[in-house]
Amino acid sequence: QLQASGGGLVQAGGSLRLSCAASGRTFNSFATGWFRQAPGKEREFVAAISRTALTVTADSLKGRFTISRDNAKNTVYLQMISLEPEDTGVYYCASSTMFSRQSTRYDRWGQGTLVTVSS
Repeated sequence: QLQASGGGLVQAGGSLRLSCAASGRTFNSFATGWFRQAPGKEREFVAAISRTALTVTADSLKGRFTISRDNAKNTVYLQMISLEPEDTGVYYCASSTMFSRQSTRYDRWGQGTLVTVSS
């Protein structure tokens, strides 16, 4: 089971760090991805980290969003800086046996955490 947290209301230009905690599994045994869904839009890829800690970030978010993992805490993080109103949405973490940008490759999903960026 995955549990996402850390969302909230932040002003444009601010920062947030999202956390994804896993129970019953260890994060270094599978890939973890972050996805987001804005109101009225499709879910989109944000970033992913592989079992061996390789990372990939959506091109449009590079430089502002960083995914990382703390094996000791069994938690994956998404650090977000310089947030923009367009970053508003529900952010989901998910796990997969494959290191992928495609949401269809992920078979376990957390409940999502809402990020709202005000202008």
